[in-house]
Amino acid sequence: MTVANPRIVTVRQNILKANDHTAAENRAALKAAGVRAINLASSPGAGKTALLERTLRDLAGQVSMAVAVGDLATENDAARLRQHGAQAEQIVTGTICHLDAAMVQAVLPRFDLAGLEVLFLENVGNLVCPSSYDLGEAARAVLISTTEGEDKPLKYPTMFNTADVVVITKMDLADAVGFDRDLCRENIDRARPGVPVIELSSRSGAGLDAWFAFVRGERA
Repeated sequence: MTVANPRIVTVRQNILKANDHTAAENRAALKAAGVRAINLASSPGAGKTALLERTLRDLAGQVSMAVAVGDLATENDAARLRQHGAQAEQIVTGTICHLDAAMVQAVLPRFDLAGLEVLFLENVGNLVCPSSYDLGEAARAVLISTTEGEDKPLKYPTMFNTADVVVITKMDLADAVGFDRDLCRENIDRARPGVPVIELSSRSGAGLDAWFAFVRGERA
């Protein structure tokens, strides 16, 4: 079979190879400093920032945490997170729909890694592009909210297939929106068999203990 545009394929392969090299450097630096980096990915509005706000608030004084926030244009999410007393550094990606390892490497010197235990990497809201880019994280959490429906894992299998944990958010709205929990979990398992799933509500606090254990590295 003839490849339609081999130059584009080659350029993309080289970009991902360079990204993987930089991600390995990030991972080594974070591991040497004893920092657990968690990459949060989801579609827009799934509740990444709300979950981080609740995490920063509830674990304050117990775990030393900071956040690097990716966004196409604004610093709104970083500003929200700073209100909870944690360092939050914005990465404005412009027209790029995901964080990459070089962006993370550029922002790492702004943090005192020696004083951190957990660094959250809040990715740009997107269930396609972030799946291909290793940032050097220790773990990847993919979020899906009850208001999105149950079929996202089947529509975006690559994203869910790279997850170390899947977090179902906004469980307090599940009944109101007719969320089919069993179907959603079945679809998650089809995309990523055996992946741990955490159900929670950042608003009510239900399920947060399991999330906090994951943040601390106490559970897969």
